[in-house]
Amino acid sequence: MQRCFVLRLSKELAPGNVSFPQFFLLAALDLKEVLTMSAIAQKMGHTTAAASGLVDRLENLGYVVRSSAREDRRKVMVCITEKGSALVRRIREEMVGNLLKVMTHLTPAEQKAWLQIYTKIYNYCQAKEEPEAPAVRRKSSKVLLTSRRFENGTR
Repeated sequence: MQRCFVLRLSKELAPGNVSFPQFFLLAALDLKEVLTMSAIAQKMGHTTAAASGLVDRLENLGYVVRSSAREDRRKVMVCITEKGSALVRRIREEMVGNLLKVMTHLTPAEQKAWLQIYTKIYNYCQAKEEPEAPAVRRKSSKVLLTSRRFENGTR
């Protein structure tokens, strides 16, 4: 559902010009301006090699540039270009415009509820520390086996 929603919100992402991970990385760089490859890997939840491939594609498109840190030439720094910042601005503006169109289909009460829910989700995602997950009771091996059989259609 989220993927469909975001694809509809941004035509720039829909035809495959920029992938979701590429856009999210560009948006992060647009806020921070410069990130190390290891910081990018950590932020994206990728290995450094996978993050390097992501940056390669963005660099080939002219959205980012790489350079070595002055204090340690082994440290690779990634910086967004003006072209990359312009793309982020354009996609954000398009998403906001499309979101406003979606909101016209909601009643004022639904709009208020949506905003409250979105604010909670945003605050959760921005939190430095994630709250502890509630304790989950472990299923017995018989229940797990039955669950797996049901999922596989073998009951």
